[in-house]
Amino acid sequence: MRKLNIMLGAMLLASTAHAQGVSAPVEPGVWMKGDLHLHSRHSKDTTNNSVGKIIHFAEDEGFDFLGITDHDNHVDGDTAHHTWADPEWRSDRIVLLYAAEWTTERGHVNVFSSHPYDQKLLRSMSDARDVKLIPLRKGLGVHMSANHPTNKDHYGFSFDMVDSIEVWNSSNWAKNPPALLVWDDMLKSGRMIAGRGGSDSHHGWPDKPEDRGPLSGERMANYVGTPTTWVYAAKRDRQGVVDALTHGHGSISANPRDPRVEFYADLDGDGKIDAMMGDNLRADGKPVTFRIRLSNATIPWAQYQVRVVRNGETFTTLPVNASDPEATFTDTPPLGKRSYYRLEVTGPQADYPAVPMVAGRSDTMVALSNPVYFNYDPSF
Repeated sequence: MRKLNIMLGAMLLASTAHAQGVSAPVEPGVWMKGDLHLHSRHSKDTTNNSVGKIIHFAEDEGFDFLGITDHDNHVDGDTAHHTWADPEWRSDRIVLLYAAEWTTERGHVNVFSSHPYDQKLLRSMSDARDVKLIPLRKGLGVHMSANHPTNKDHYGFSFDMVDSIEVWNSSNWAKNPPALLVWDDMLKSGRMIAGRGGSDSHHGWPDKPEDRGPLSGERMANYVGTPTTWVYAAKRDRQGVVDALTHGHGSISANPRDPRVEFYADLDGDGKIDAMMGDNLRADGKPVTFRIRLSNATIPWAQYQVRVVRNGETFTTLPVNASDPEATFTDTPPLGKRSYYRLEVTGPQADYPAVPMVAGRSDTMVALSNPVYFNYDPSF
């Protein structure tokens, strides 16, 4: 374990690898946890959920970043003078992304950015053809993410337009498996689209009993971090979070106290990590050793099952114990053919006292990884 820990201290952040399809020099980074789908009082369908309440909760629970994604149709696209201008939208401890939920007749799209951008322009283009929206996204320099692609208000745009898919929406895991099928379809098609989570929480607990409403109880079962998205960022800042999310350098946990799944590849079997989830590598017809690590496991007796998905199908299932949270497997990615590997982790849920009713809603789904890719065309 110590050897792996040393190697993890100098993990690969291969933005160059992602762009060129080859390994890049190992560079240091930092793991960060956050929530990328949240609604405050600036969304009209929320109750008792001010920006300050969300941020203070996240600070108390040790989160590192947030995307407060209020519905842009509720403010005619003017997020800049609502959520971002809210005097409570500030923190010395949490990275706050410029973000919004683009809410259209064809579905909902979360927008994430390290810099202020023109959400009103995006709002005005809600009915435009995808062929016009794709260059608009590039011009704005933002990350777009398909929200709840198989649920209510499902995503109806081209998947060529987005950088990631919300494969885990809210603590209610039962409604998410169809989203994994969509994700696998997109991955098999040659798209390197990252997977992310988001609580999509709308309701806070009232400060006064008389303010309690019929939906206030949702705060006890679905709130900040249910699920939690983890990213491995080059720097602990907005651009670091957005870049890591775009490159798929991260994973998802049912809540922040569940294990963070980490997924690495050793190309030549020399015991050194050459790539991590999100990276795109060239298969040379030789066996590759894949390394799995469950970090942050808080239940000492827990045993987890790690399902390895290769090209949409089960490749193998491995037991991993919290007391020895590492495992390896070997496979030979085909020469000259596209392939990918990703992980699904099931097992007991850790308690999340700040959201006390969450564990039962997530069933046994504990964590998901992003894929490791082989022979993908980065210009696809």
